[in-house]
Amino acid sequence: MPTSRQPDTYAESSIRVLKGLEPVRQRPGMYTRTDTPLHIVQEVIDNAADEALAATAKRIAVTLHTDGSVSVLDDGRGIPFGLHPEEQLPVVELVFTRLHAGGKFDKGGGGAYSFSGGLHGVGVSVTNALARRLQVTVWREGQVANIAFAGGEVVEPLVARKAGSGEPRHGTRVQVWPEPKYFDGAELPRQELLHLLRSKAVLLPGVSVSLTQEKSGEMQTWQYTGGLKDYLLQTLPAEPLLPVFEGAQYALASETENFAEGEGAAWCVAFTDEGALLRESYVNLIPTVAGGTHESGLKDGLFAAVKGFIELHALLPKGVKLMPEDVFSRASFVLSAKVLDPQFQGQIKERLNSRDALRLVSAYVRPALELWLNQHVEWGKKLAELVIRQAQTRQRASQKVEKRKGSGVAVLPGKLTDCESRDLAYNEVFLVEGDSAGGSAKMGRDKETQAVLPLRGKVLNTWEVERDRLFANTEVHDIAVAIGVDPHGPDDEPDLSGLRYGKICILSDADVDGSHIQVLLLTLFFRHFPRLIERGHVYIARPPLFRIDAPARGKRPAAKLYVLDAGELEAALDKLRKEGAREGSWSIGRFKGLGEMNAEQLWETTLNPETRRLLPVSFAAHGLEATAATMTRLMGKGEAAARRELMERRADEVEVDV
Repeated sequence: MPTSRQPDTYAESSIRVLKGLEPVRQRPGMYTRTDTPLHIVQEVIDNAADEALAATAKRIAVTLHTDGSVSVLDDGRGIPFGLHPEEQLPVVELVFTRLHAGGKFDKGGGGAYSFSGGLHGVGVSVTNALARRLQVTVWREGQVANIAFAGGEVVEPLVARKAGSGEPRHGTRVQVWPEPKYFDGAELPRQELLHLLRSKAVLLPGVSVSLTQEKSGEMQTWQYTGGLKDYLLQTLPAEPLLPVFEGAQYALASETENFAEGEGAAWCVAFTDEGALLRESYVNLIPTVAGGTHESGLKDGLFAAVKGFIELHALLPKGVKLMPEDVFSRASFVLSAKVLDPQFQGQIKERLNSRDALRLVSAYVRPALELWLNQHVEWGKKLAELVIRQAQTRQRASQKVEKRKGSGVAVLPGKLTDCESRDLAYNEVFLVEGDSAGGSAKMGRDKETQAVLPLRGKVLNTWEVERDRLFANTEVHDIAVAIGVDPHGPDDEPDLSGLRYGKICILSDADVDGSHIQVLLLTLFFRHFPRLIERGHVYIARPPLFRIDAPARGKRPAAKLYVLDAGELEAALDKLRKEGAREGSWSIGRFKGLGEMNAEQLWETTLNPETRRLLPVSFAAHGLEATAATMTRLMGKGEAAARRELMERRADEVEVDV
């Protein structure tokens, strides 16, 4: 007779608390790239670059040693190595052993780093956690201090002595031996490293950046005085159609109503009619390879200026409508933004998410380009020709689709406020909860590409409704007619040539009722329009639930902050405290519904493609059948007992907003 398996013991001792740098070693992929050790080395290089950004360093020297280690030397201020007033440990030890310790949290008037690569607070502590060994030497205030770590722990405590006559007066040297077991490969990708170092030199005019390979004795040094323009022209694959448009502007102390003092951007843009494009962007010297809101600001500023020039000179042919991509599609650029408190997507900072960065860059680029175009009208007209040609090509590509769609006989719902575009690559419809919210959406939308269909009350639960009975419900009928696709099943091959929108976006309140409406609409699409989900046409818009009116703090002006839920609210308040805001100096408002937002707020937080949060809807990884079984359990009329059992077993795992 087989013995029964003993259940796993689950008691107080089962809970494991990860301390210090253990979380990084347990899940390195949450904190850095794990294909190569480049990113943990980059964290050290970024710290040296931050010293140069603060105008306290003129040299960054990187050396690849024969033993596989990498060292980074700068002539900056040197990391403080005295005792921290609260922790009573050497500051240099805290920086390398604590996940949330560093000089970049202090953004106040006397902050060590007014502008730096971010506020994640993990940085070189992650480098230390994933290193077999790490040594730090600091020259500061006439002394030289050494400390060494292994596996993230101190193995050679801090020792300080008087600096010798031939030693540097100030600076930091960090040598790191990456632990191979945490990475797919131990080699640093040479081209990526070269690109990273050269870009630092480009963005820090006058700073010398070097790479020495100990094995071959080869040394490369970069030092640019011409900045972004020289770099762009040297790297651009094709000859520009017109002279490069370059500029830089940063907020002055007298302008801090809109932006913090020192915030702004430097840019260089070249337009070509063929060939590959060069597009690089940076935030506080951090390369943002996935772009972000600062690139969106550049796009917005370029489009507004070029469109204004074309309209002023009446250059637009009849029937041609310009889109931002018509201007941006042939633009190569290097963009370097300075943002006081950048918010990045993920720990490796590939994409900037700061909503204010769009407004910041656009506000400086647009007037500069308008002035430039009107000072050089012939160049402006040449650029206008290129942009109009791009628009005509785009419109021709969508004409066949337009003709097929125009032959339909269905009368569109009267409540639908349609968009002007019929190009599926751009147009989208928002299914909006309530007429009040629908009114704000209609006023705040982009009329060219965004349509709005208000829905009255809760949509019918269609999980067990037969297909031929669907249109008995007015709301379901209007949705089907508006999107231009007939209801179908998972095994059908429906005619999608009549699809009128590339994105179908569910927009409901951020509360429990809004979530209920989301579920009902997702049920409709999953059950009766599955091909739209399969082909990536269905999305959920995420409006904010709270607004924080934040006071001025340090260099930061007063601002309105929008957050998605209670978790983000607490994180935002914690950040305000770290920035020096007095407890309770802010006010918090909760949106009872979308109708409480005015058109401008709704555009900024939920409708603007460059700053909104839009979640794509896709089928679960465990398959359609399993998903359908779950949906039956949740939405089926005869499943009350199963739902009750589910709630009794799992209700304590759910946070309910009532």
